[in-house]
Amino acid sequence: MNIPLVDLKTQYQTLTAELIEAVQQVMVNANFILGQQVDDFEVDFALFCKGRQAVGLASGTDALHLGLRACGIGPGDEVITAANSFIATASAISFTGATPVFADVDPETYTIDPASIRELITDRTRAILPVHLYGQPADMDPIMEIAGEKELKVVEDACQAHGAQYKGKPVGSIGHLGAFSFYPGKNLGAFGDGGAAVTNDPQLADRLKMLRNYGQRQKYQHEFLGFNSRLDTLQAAILRVKLKHLAEWNSKRRAAASLYDQYLDGSKFRSPVIAPYSTHVFHLYVIRSQKRDELLNFLNQRGIGAGTHYPRAIPFQKAYQSLGYRPGQLPVAERACAEVLSLPLFPEITEEQIQTVCSTIQEF
Repeated sequence: MNIPLVDLKTQYQTLTAELIEAVQQVMVNANFILGQQVDDFEVDFALFCKGRQAVGLASGTDALHLGLRACGIGPGDEVITAANSFIATASAISFTGATPVFADVDPETYTIDPASIRELITDRTRAILPVHLYGQPADMDPIMEIAGEKELKVVEDACQAHGAQYKGKPVGSIGHLGAFSFYPGKNLGAFGDGGAAVTNDPQLADRLKMLRNYGQRQKYQHEFLGFNSRLDTLQAAILRVKLKHLAEWNSKRRAAASLYDQYLDGSKFRSPVIAPYSTHVFHLYVIRSQKRDELLNFLNQRGIGAGTHYPRAIPFQKAYQSLGYRPGQLPVAERACAEVLSLPLFPEITEEQIQTVCSTIQEF
């Protein structure tokens, strides 16, 4: 049995008629840039996140980058973030001219450690960028407390956590701004790149709308240098259809994770820990093994699409070698990056498929 890490074909087959109708409507109207469907999706997504406004953007990276810019982050500033995310978390900081400062993470949840944040604050620190990794929220209360004390902005990287909740509050609406990615494999995925930022601050939303559209409110009236980072109308129409199903899909992901927990119980592999404050949406189901690479190869050779997210901490990527981080500075993140393994997980995964994955792991 071949089992993919993510199965987007099955999801499409369940929504074909709805999606074709939505796309055809865009074609009929022929309004492909910031069309009505973008406005409609922004309203729907803001309601889903319980935020005041959402702004559709070209990617999750742009949601982070332009979100930081909207918050006033720029050259000479420092932004504290987690060491064990995808590089876009840090590159978004760098694109503003600011410097990413990497914090270690909690050994149970792999999300940013608030105590580590506090130790890294300097007179140049302007923001904290927590990552809701794998679909689990970071511990936001102490992060917001630190930010309040030090007058720092908080931009949430919720690119893997659509629908996750922290103490009953949807992620993305807790800090000053939340950034989401609609990369196809995400819990809410487009048919290409796409992103959005959510905020309760109308001034931040207005600034973002200008940043995404060449610095203009009115056509050809450019108040500052902006970017071309608009969510396509076609993608917005697709996302609006899929958003109606997201809560159900997240519930199915949690059910699949529970089955993994059950079938891996008693094994030598460490299953995910769900924090008591967290409603996890399991963008990824990640186990840990000291023989991660061998296990990955073993599974892949047997048709099981396991993967690694992310095998090297960001500060040790060649792109950031100039920052001078050395092995051992971020021990928890470094060890997690060396041991984590993502197992196949998508809303349509069957119990038989999960059993097959787990029995193959046990065989290893």
